[in-house]
Amino acid sequence: MSRTIEVCLTPALLHLYDIEKSIVVVIDILRATSSITYGIDNGAEAIIPVAQVEDCLAYADKGYLLAAERNGEVVTGYDFGNSPFSYTAAKVAGKTIVLTTTNGTKAMHLAHARAHQVVVGSFLNLTALTTWLKAQDKDVLLLCAGWKDKFNLEDTLFAGAVVNKLRQDFVHFDDACVVAEDMYLMAKDDLRTYLHKSSHSHRLAQLNIEEDVQFCLKTDLCKAIPVLVGEKLVKLDH
Repeated sequence: MSRTIEVCLTPALLHLYDIEKSIVVVIDILRATSSITYGIDNGAEAIIPVAQVEDCLAYADKGYLLAAERNGEVVTGYDFGNSPFSYTAAKVAGKTIVLTTTNGTKAMHLAHARAHQVVVGSFLNLTALTTWLKAQDKDVLLLCAGWKDKFNLEDTLFAGAVVNKLRQDFVHFDDACVVAEDMYLMAKDDLRTYLHKSSHSHRLAQLNIEEDVQFCLKTDLCKAIPVLVGEKLVKLDH
């Protein structure tokens, strides 16, 4: 079968793609999908992505951890936000977390409404993800969460890394794949230096979370692939 791989550069463009039979990989490198991958890899039972901060409150009496981030900062009154260092085994093993973020959780909800399957990608699980995608008999859409419906560099760079690893297994690519892969090949030897150009990098620098950024650019620390089943992200059995 000739399989297609496409890159959607922002959720605002998702309506242009036919994804009913596709696996959609949601990408929000700084920091939602990196933190989700790390949390699931560290034994979190499930992570429930919700669209709005207020939606977290509906789960307040269930004994879940509540995580809310807006514009890069933890929302006051919540257990934690979007930092991968909040998702260590000591904090999340065996627990369910309800999470809302500025961009990533919104992208998941949009994809889940139509896609055959929704999984989460990050540099932390790049090889596990691409190895699994190669083995599936499905088209793939790489959905970049972007920043408030606008294009961003870091998500597109990761999409390019995936395209680069899957190039031998897929025959149809769109122009966004070409751009993403070219960007990745240009930046891959020093992703952090390349990302100093990005607007989000400057936003995060003002929040003093450089350690998070460096961590989110590490490759293959995790084997887990989070998959959206119903309302919950759980570990894919692969």
